[in-house]
Amino acid sequence: MNHSKVEFEPFEYSYYDYSDWYNAEPTKPPKEVILPCGPTADDRLFHICMLSISLVIMLILAVLTRKNKFCQGFTRGSSSIFSPANFLDQTQKKGLVMAVFGLVFSKLVMLVISPDPLPFCKHTPAEIKEYMKIIAIFYYPLLYYPLLVCGTLQHKAGYVFGTILSFSHFGVLVWQKFDCPKTPELYKFYALLASLPQLCCLAYLCVQFPLLFVKGPTNDEDLDSSYYTNYVKSLLKKKSSAASSSATDKPTLLQRILEVPKSYIYLPEKVFRFPLKLAVSVFVTCVAIYHTALLLVVLVVPTLHIVRAGIDENIAFLLLGFGIVLSDDRMEVVRIVTFYTWLLEVCYLCAMTLSCLVSLIMLMRSMVLHRSNLKGLYKGDIYNVYNSQKTIRPSRAGVVCWMGLTGYQAAIVCLGMAIQTVMFFICFLFLVFLIIVPIFYGRNFIVFELAGQAWPAWVTLILVTALQHIAAKFAFIKKEAGTRDLNNRESLFLLTYLLFLINTVVGLIVAIWRMVITALFNIVHLGRIDISLLHRTAESYDPAYKYYTHFLKVEVSQSHPVMKAFCGLLLDMMVEGGRAGQKIRDAEEACSSFMLSGIQENRPSKTTSSRRIRCRWQLLYTLVNNPSLLGSRKHFQTLQSSESVLNGTPNRSSKKGSKKDADKVAAEPHQSTETPASPEKTE
Repeated sequence: MNHSKVEFEPFEYSYYDYSDWYNAEPTKPPKEVILPCGPTADDRLFHICMLSISLVIMLILAVLTRKNKFCQGFTRGSSSIFSPANFLDQTQKKGLVMAVFGLVFSKLVMLVISPDPLPFCKHTPAEIKEYMKIIAIFYYPLLYYPLLVCGTLQHKAGYVFGTILSFSHFGVLVWQKFDCPKTPELYKFYALLASLPQLCCLAYLCVQFPLLFVKGPTNDEDLDSSYYTNYVKSLLKKKSSAASSSATDKPTLLQRILEVPKSYIYLPEKVFRFPLKLAVSVFVTCVAIYHTALLLVVLVVPTLHIVRAGIDENIAFLLLGFGIVLSDDRMEVVRIVTFYTWLLEVCYLCAMTLSCLVSLIMLMRSMVLHRSNLKGLYKGDIYNVYNSQKTIRPSRAGVVCWMGLTGYQAAIVCLGMAIQTVMFFICFLFLVFLIIVPIFYGRNFIVFELAGQAWPAWVTLILVTALQHIAAKFAFIKKEAGTRDLNNRESLFLLTYLLFLINTVVGLIVAIWRMVITALFNIVHLGRIDISLLHRTAESYDPAYKYYTHFLKVEVSQSHPVMKAFCGLLLDMMVEGGRAGQKIRDAEEACSSFMLSGIQENRPSKTTSSRRIRCRWQLLYTLVNNPSLLGSRKHFQTLQSSESVLNGTPNRSSKKGSKKDADKVAAEPHQSTETPASPEKTE
């Protein structure tokens, strides 16, 4: 009787508690219901007004720029509303362009999950929502296009119109966020947090346009800037003896250790400026990191909060159904499960934070490598970047990759952060739940038990590996007269045979470790496009790296600082024109006839003559080895094919034409006293 009662009581108790679990009122806190909010500043009316105002402003700017062209006759910079920015200009003010690109990218991220991609269509039907998103991808760049034009035309009227547009966008956006801080999409504050980059970009434009209006238009951009001539002067500057001696000295261990973190920190240089496209790419990548991190937090953390808030005593019976018994006390089970859920959230946030830090560190490392690659290509170091000799010239694929580099890098960083977060989360879970928590609580030593059972195998592998290293160092290597050779070859052959099977097991562990290292390396560097994740012989199959190398080809061939310095000097002479140009030509002819007349009293000294000859040949050497000017040479266009020249250096069959050009340039008198480059440091 007692026995049947003992068997029956657990069944009654279990049945009674399960019924209470099903019929009891839920103990979860009531979920906050957020209704769709309509701001008083209607979005549809605002966009209609802004489009109309932007169209009027563009027409006014078109008339003003046309009038300036007619009056000035010759302009160097971008002076058209259809050329919003000179993306091949390294001296252009980058802040305005970066802010507009960040603004457009933030809009793109928000419209992906927005229920109404276009502001003109409310309650968009599901069947046409994707089409509306495609239209919105083209609409928002057009909406913010006048902001870009107003900042790059270098006209006071443009700065005034840019101030009006930026203040209008900023004021209405702040108004709308104050009216509706909460929205039902994803998370109640997601729309407010996602709009912070837009607010920062618009606030920067609101400050920058009035400052530009006060300063007035400047002519210190592109070929008018002194940056290119300063770059050439820095190349011609001789290094000090102290710097050369310090470079030859062997670095100490501490210096080598400090060089590792320094290589990941980008420090600006006065004699080098980032191209505009790369600067925009870096800023957009930072905005992409912020938006991706926000999405990763919003999609997971609120759900974990809801799950943790809904844990009650019934979780003990749910776990019992899976055969998991955490404790006999149900309240203790609730505390344990709540604590584990909190640990889950901590692991996820740590993984996401680590992913953000890795992305930012990799971005800074990319900036350092960008500068190194550009400076190397300026000097003709082709092999270091491309692993083979290539010609630096634009191509169809190169132009396409140059146009899309910013978008490519932003998309790759977003995907890389998502994958990094998942992998880091798995690693943190393994570390916390299988190592740290068992050590603190003194139970569930699953990993330690498995390692303890296999300790003889681990000890054997470690001892055998140590034995091979010790034997290789002391028994199988002999040093004689400063050289090394094998010793005790018979013992070496015997040990190789005896340890064959154990080395097979070690090879299995090495293969697993190799796979782990390769996966971690590729995951960490997934967001970088300046390095290839494949072997150097297979770099051409890495599309992201291929985009980057093609971008460098176009950038270097069109924006070489030495070439731009030379072109700036030529344009200075052309702008003078008229009498000044005629005087220069008359002076050259008079100087030539005067030198040929043989008058001894006015003949230049040996020092002046040698300096002039040296400057002339330095200029010749610079122009001959400049890959950007190679396609413009007459002998190259008429006699040579594209395969006969590598890196601006003609092959043997083209030496005759180069020699003729060299003799022709050397025979002409040289008037310049400042050399673009030297034979030792040639771009």
